[in-house]
Amino acid sequence: MNADNLRALQAPLKEQYRAAPDAAMVTLRAEGRLGEGLTCKVATGKALVEAGLHPATGGDGLSACSGDMLLEALVACAGVTLQAVATALGIALRDGTVRAEGDL
Repeated sequence: MNADNLRALQAPLKEQYRAAPDAAMVTLRAEGRLGEGLTCKVATGKALVEAGLHPATGGDGLSACSGDMLLEALVACAGVTLQAVATALGIALRDGTVRAEGDL
C-alpha cells in the first residue's frame, strides 16, 4: 500500500464523514462468556480465546492472560496507526517495534 492507494481507499469515507459527521462515530464492542473455572471466552473475530488468571495471580498458564491481551491490543492499534500515518505521509518504514508493558 502506498500513499495514493491509502488516499483512494479513504477518500469516500472522508467525504461521507464531512457530509454526515455522525457517521464517523464507530462503537467497538467485545463480548465474552464465562467459562469453566475462572475463565472467560472471548470471540476475537478470528478465533475464540479463553482468558484466565495470570500465573502470578493463581492461574495455571493454560489460558490467555487478559492483561496480556489488553497490551497486545494496544500494541496492535499503535502499530497499525503508525503504519497508516507513515503511509499517508509518504514515509517508508523499513522496520519497527511497538512495545507496551504493564505492572500487576
